[in-house]
Amino acid sequence: MTSHAGVPRLSSPSVASIRPLLFPRSNQSKNAEDISSKESALSKCHGSYSVSVTTLILYGAPLVVISMSETVELDQASDPQAVKGYVFYDWGKSAFETSVTVAILPVWYAYLFLEANGLTTSVFGRLMTSDAIWAYSVSGAALMVALISPSLGVIADRRAIKMWWLRILTYVGAGGTVLIGFALLVDGYEWLWILVMFVIANVGLNGAGVFYNALLPHMGTDDEMDDISNRAFAYGYLGGGLLLVIHFVMVTSLDGDWVVPFCISSAGVWWYAFALLTFKWVPEPHIENEMDAMGILDSTRLALSEIRKTLSETKKFRTLFIYMLAYFFFIDGINTVTALGGVYGPVVLGLTATQLMVTILAVQFVAWPSALAFTILSNGGPVKGWLPRKGWSTIFTVKGIGTKKALSVALAGWVFLCLAAVSFSPLVYDSHDDHEIMYEWDHETNSYKVHINYNALGIAQKLDYADGEFDEQAWVSEHASILPVELDDRTGTYDWVYGESADEPHYFHSLWSTTDIAAIISLVQSIDDTRFSVSVSGGPIFLAGSSNVGIDHPTNLGDGPLDGYTMWVRDNFWAKMNLDVGLQFLLLGCGMGMVLGGSQGLARSLFGQMVPETRSAEFFGFFGFFGKVAALIGPFIYATMTLMFDSRVGVLSVALLILIGALMMRLVDVEAGRADARAEDARNRGID
Repeated sequence: MTSHAGVPRLSSPSVASIRPLLFPRSNQSKNAEDISSKESALSKCHGSYSVSVTTLILYGAPLVVISMSETVELDQASDPQAVKGYVFYDWGKSAFETSVTVAILPVWYAYLFLEANGLTTSVFGRLMTSDAIWAYSVSGAALMVALISPSLGVIADRRAIKMWWLRILTYVGAGGTVLIGFALLVDGYEWLWILVMFVIANVGLNGAGVFYNALLPHMGTDDEMDDISNRAFAYGYLGGGLLLVIHFVMVTSLDGDWVVPFCISSAGVWWYAFALLTFKWVPEPHIENEMDAMGILDSTRLALSEIRKTLSETKKFRTLFIYMLAYFFFIDGINTVTALGGVYGPVVLGLTATQLMVTILAVQFVAWPSALAFTILSNGGPVKGWLPRKGWSTIFTVKGIGTKKALSVALAGWVFLCLAAVSFSPLVYDSHDDHEIMYEWDHETNSYKVHINYNALGIAQKLDYADGEFDEQAWVSEHASILPVELDDRTGTYDWVYGESADEPHYFHSLWSTTDIAAIISLVQSIDDTRFSVSVSGGPIFLAGSSNVGIDHPTNLGDGPLDGYTMWVRDNFWAKMNLDVGLQFLLLGCGMGMVLGGSQGLARSLFGQMVPETRSAEFFGFFGFFGKVAALIGPFIYATMTLMFDSRVGVLSVALLILIGALMMRLVDVEAGRADARAEDARNRGID
């Protein structure tokens, strides 16, 4: 007899109690009068319970079934091919999450928006900038999936449609990603096409994630769940990282308008191609007492009633709900770090695009082995490596500490990394070449030449400034005659004119008159109010060696509530070790990679261990809902703290969120949660 993956996890079943499993209602005869068993024995094998049934006789039925020493699995071990199909889905979809969402698309979208509209466009009668439209659209997509995912989960637990929904939503997500690359065919509205297709792709990604996560409890036993979940994340980091390397090489080495859209569309093809392995190798989980097909209205009514029932079952699943609350806090902080790290680096720390890209790659490739390492930390096992004369062999063996403790280790790592991020700061400039604006004396012409640092951030491309906000465009306009800038007649804004590379600067002007010298002196003094820096090399003795750094420059500390701590760490550690901010951020990326895979994989695994298999999609729907709501609230808290204080206080608030979640983990009794899940499965399967 072949058993199903979705079978109960019981501690002491009787033979009579497994009747619904041996003889589903659809196969039972109405004339069956009695079922008896002469002998039954309970045995535990391969980490799962099974019932050995001997001389089982069905009386009074049209068909007499006799099964000798037959075994019914109650917690089936994993199918290697199904697990392989499961983890390859993460390999594929991570291409969208890295290459598209983080590395390439936001910059391309912003460029096309500016080219088509300038700084703003009217949306429902309100002028909005490109980043505001982008943020609202992404939040709207996440919120929509968050609201419908519990309902979809309830229905998926009543009918065998988890894989069907995963296919459909993958088609939506991967198809939307591929279609983003066709934006250049929509002349003048490329940015709008990108926005619409990106929202569609996001709905597909987040919706598919609900059903993908809901498959986890059906992939193997509780003891295997850490390994399967972390392996999936590890595959995701490796797969997404490999494609990101290819895209990075293409974007930096190839010319042509086709390069960026090709990279984006290829991420959709990559996602779909590896998802085909999932569709082929992962079976649809068995559903106990599957309901008949229902219409949309009836399905919605059922879903809403079941959601109300779930929310009313707090006492019944007390441990699970405590964990969901803890998860809400710590995943809120983790999601905020991963979502805003790409902004924090350039804006607060002054990172270059290359430094940021290298850090993203480091996160991907460190997270891959680290996710697998956390499986060993949780479950125990050998740590292998290459030894001279012995080859690939076991170096030492780790004694597992359990899923909960391993997850707590990862969360402690996140708190430490957030505190470390608060201490990051560029070193104080001690070289002329470090500054953004550089004046250099030309002895042949006896005049100054000026150029902009190749890695300098651009000038704010807007003309309307709020009260109290420094007007960068007005400042540049006042000093345009001695700055390396040019005016865009279409937008009416100035921007820097960069050289071909860091080694080939574009020099402007030949400044030699008394008026020019006076203007340079005035500029050096005016830098105080900006976020830029200036340095003068050579020339008249009263000007040579002059430099200044603006109040909002990344190296200028002292005004923020936490700046004292940052300055102390910079002066006593970063400066003495000569670690510039790029290396500091790279260390942060490596640290994030070490705990990212472990925290995400173990969090999902621990939830899966305490979820009834018969209601997995329903509860993973709520799991997804909590994650999506957290994705909205975390950035809001960070932004509020940043506006009230500064960005470093915002990072500290994120650390507190993770710390709260980590402390709440002390209240989670995993064994009690597993027992609740087993009891619910027994009730749903009609087992006494």
